[in-house]
Amino acid sequence: MRLFVALDIPNEIRARISTFIAGVRGFAPDVRFVSPESLHVTLKFIGEFDDGRLNQVTKALSGIEGQHFDLSFRSVGFFTARSPRVFWIGIEAGYELKALASAVDSALAPLGVEREQRDFTPHLTLARTGSGRPQGSRADRNQPKMYELKARVEMMPPPDFGTMTAREFFLYLSKLSPKGAQYTKLERFPLR
Repeated sequence: MRLFVALDIPNEIRARISTFIAGVRGFAPDVRFVSPESLHVTLKFIGEFDDGRLNQVTKALSGIEGQHFDLSFRSVGFFTARSPRVFWIGIEAGYELKALASAVDSALAPLGVEREQRDFTPHLTLARTGSGRPQGSRADRNQPKMYELKARVEMMPPPDFGTMTAREFFLYLSKLSPKGAQYTKLERFPLR
């Protein structure tokens, strides 16, 4: 089974993002936009994990103690500005968000889940092209699919999609299909 840990976002923020996507989608018609229903703030991508050990993941995550905190969804940007491949919304939060991501990473490491090598950079991915990986691949270089989107978005005032209070995080199951990934919440973990 393919797993990840994430925060869900409220419907009112999701609706604002959906309206924004509808307004900019035409600037990059050949780009894969994320379905607004599947938006989430990834804390840790676990990847393939033996379903017989799911209870170990749940137990490890239930031991995390964190406080609720606010996070705001503001501005947009692109990974790899010269040859943009990932279009994202920025997330502003206090230390609590990075601390939660770090706690999730630490809790899962004893189960054999590889630790993160890069700093946690909170964002919501809106669209991808090419490999979709922030660092890209050779085949992704000089792909003009997002150039017009980038130029148009940079002329707009920075959007503000709203602020939420994170009171819980979730363990998700990800099932890949030709229509895109489908996410199912498997377990909820409260923040105090």
